[in-house]
Formats: sequence, structure tokens, C-alpha cells
Amino acid sequence: MALTGYSWLFLSAAFLSAGADISITPEPAQPAEGDNVTLTVHGLSGEVLAYNWYAGPTLSLTYLVASYIVSTGDETPGPAHTGREAVRPDGGLDIRGALPGHSGTYILQTLNRQLQTDVGYGHVQVYEILAQPVVTANNTALVERRDTLRLACSSPSPAEVRWFFNGEALPIAIRLGQSPDGRVLTRHGVRREEAGAYQCEVWNPVSVSRSEPVNLTVYYGPERVAILQDSTTRTGCTIKLDFNTSLTLWCVSQSCPEPEYVWAFNGRALKNGQDHLNITSMTAAQEGTYTCIAKNPKTLLSGSASVVVKLSAAAVAMTIVPVPTRPMEGQDVTLTVQGYPKDLLVYAWYRGPASEPGRLLSQLPSGNWIAGPAHTGREVGFANCSLLVQKLNLTDAGRYTLKTVTLQGKTETLEVELQVSPLE
Repeated sequence: MALTGYSWLFLSAAFLSAGADISITPEPAQPAEGDNVTLTVHGLSGEVLAYNWYAGPTLSLTYLVASYIVSTGDETPGPAHTGREAVRPDGGLDIRGALPGHSGTYILQTLNRQLQTDVGYGHVQVYEILAQPVVTANNTALVERRDTLRLACSSPSPAEVRWFFNGEALPIAIRLGQSPDGRVLTRHGVRREEAGAYQCEVWNPVSVSRSEPVNLTVYYGPERVAILQDSTTRTGCTIKLDFNTSLTLWCVSQSCPEPEYVWAFNGRALKNGQDHLNITSMTAAQEGTYTCIAKNPKTLLSGSASVVVKLSAAAVAMTIVPVPTRPMEGQDVTLTVQGYPKDLLVYAWYRGPASEPGRLLSQLPSGNWIAGPAHTGREVGFANCSLLVQKLNLTDAGRYTLKTVTLQGKTETLEVELQVSPLE
């Protein structure tokens, strides 16, 4: 009985199946696009006259790939033939350069010499070579606890998606914000620990592709503002310095980005926008409260810390320092007093030892001063006990004595030797 074309298709329905156990397996089992795939047939029995291959769920002419006559080797393409399929003499089906569109159910229908038909089913999945996905973010610079992060993984493939954070698989706790398909990641009230590099990866059994990283910045702070002295936290404490020594205060905080700094002394703003403040040549005038204010321009938050800076006990002891130290003839000199009593009642300067006849001048509680016998008209006294001597001459050199009396009646006497260099 000769068979040609599709003629036997219409005969097959009239005969019972022989009941053979036909199975179909693809080789390779998980082909990638571009691979040559063979649908191998198992369980054929008896002498087969012809094969029909279908690429679809039913034995419909619409899904017919090809018919094959064994005796002649004639193959007739069907409506579902893509130009890549060829039937083998043993009943197998070759697909050259398979594409993802070749995925699906395949049915083999056979006709034997008794004009009985058998049917076998198989399935093939051709996996595509995945293109690189792209991660997009609603914003890459967010404010902690205020903004929402939304990351989307875009890929033309319906492949599985997984996320990576700083090169590591994203922890399950963070993945709680994923959409059902895994392609959108949402974090409400983003936290600082979630700043970093995000990537998504698409994968199937034969291909993996990971996106370029999207870097997320999370602004926060300032928090834990503190003032440091020599790497030691000094916030809220008192720093004591010796007279004429130096100090650098550092303002630190936890903040992103680095905050802007403002320093204040006793509540008055200083012209200093740096993260540190230098105090040089410590004197009584520099005693007080130093405050650092840190302001974050992104979060619009601020914080502050303060320290109290005082002269140490040793510095409180009264001293006299000529300024300049070695004045020349014709210059002015100030006998500068450091550590004078805060409860001062009166002081007196003497030319030489402390004695009434040699008194230069006295400072009274009213703030006025009274010239003494040794006053030349070139000496001026100040409220802090310092003495200015103007337009020096060589006879001004020698000993000067300061005598102070406190409100409690405590008397203290201090001497200084003034040297005057002649003009050359």
C-alpha cells in the first residue's frame, strides 16, 4: 500500500492504536538557543510505514511539522515546519539551530503495516542566551527613614531573577520587599546599612547574566556629635590648660554627607567653618564655653556639643610678662599680668621694691588710677593690672613691682625685671 503526502492522516483515525509505549526525549536534555536538538524516539515496535511529527498539543494539521515515508525516505513539510526540522529514518526529529520558539510539546504519530497508529509525546525547552538586565532606581540618593527605595530589574526574558548587594546574595530579611515576580525591590524608610551597590541577575539552566551595579547613597545624621582633644572625647567636660599653651578641638559626628560646621565661643559665632578649632597662647580671655554645631545639608538635621576651657590651677598663679620681651629704646612695652585675682580690690605699681615713695600709680575700685611720685607721664594702668610704659628710654630698665589687694584683704606682691635695649 503506497502512501503519499497527507493521505494516510485521514486513514489513521479509522484504526485502533496498537498500544505501543512510545516516549520522546530531547538530546541535549536542556538545550540552549542555537544548539542542534534531536528528539529521540524510544519504544517503537513492529514495522513502521510512516511518521507524522506535530509541534503542538493535539493531532491537528495546523501543528504538523512534517510527514515521512520510511520506504521512500520522502519527507513532506507541514504548516508548522520552520525550515530547521528534519525527520530521521529511525523516527527521530532533528532541529538545527533551535530557538526558544521551538519550545513546547511534540507528538509523534506512527503508522504500521497493519494500518494501526501509535502516538508518543515529548517536551522540549530551548533556553535562550540571556541578555544583560538593567537595574533602575527611583532615586540613588535618599534620606534615611524618610524616603522609599524602589529598584526595578528590566530584562526581555521571563527568566528567574535574583538580587545582589555589594556582590553578595541579598539577605532574605531585605528581600521581604520583593514583588511576586522578584523584579521589583521596595524598601520603605530606607536605612543607612542599605547604602551600597545593587545588581540583579537573570538566569535559566543554561545561561546567567548580571546587571551593572547601581550605587545607592543614604543620607543620615548628624548623630553623636562630640568634641575631641587629641583623639579623646571631651564632650560636656572641662578642659584645663596651662597659660600660653595651645589646644586644638575637633568636632566629630556620624553623618552622611560630611556636615557643615559652626563654632561658637560663649554663645557668639566664630568665623570658622572647619571641623577643628585652634586655641593658641591660652590666656584668661579665652576661658569659656566652646560649642560645635554640625549641620547636614541633605537631611536638614543638626547636632551640637560643648566643652568648657579654663586655665589650669598652675596658670591661675599671677605672672608678669613684658610684651615685647626685649623692647628697644623708643618702643612701648606692656607689663602684661596673667592670673590676676578675680576679686581684686586695688593694685599698685612700684618702680623698684614695693614702697610708697616709689609708687608709679594705683588702680582704685572706681576704675580710676592715681599717679604716684615715680610717675613720668608715660605710664598707663589697665583694669587687668597690666602696665603700659611708652617711649622707653634706657633709665626705664630695672625692677618693677606689682602689689595687689583682694576684697578679702589678701595681699600679693610680684616683681619683674625690665630690660631695654639701646638703639644701634
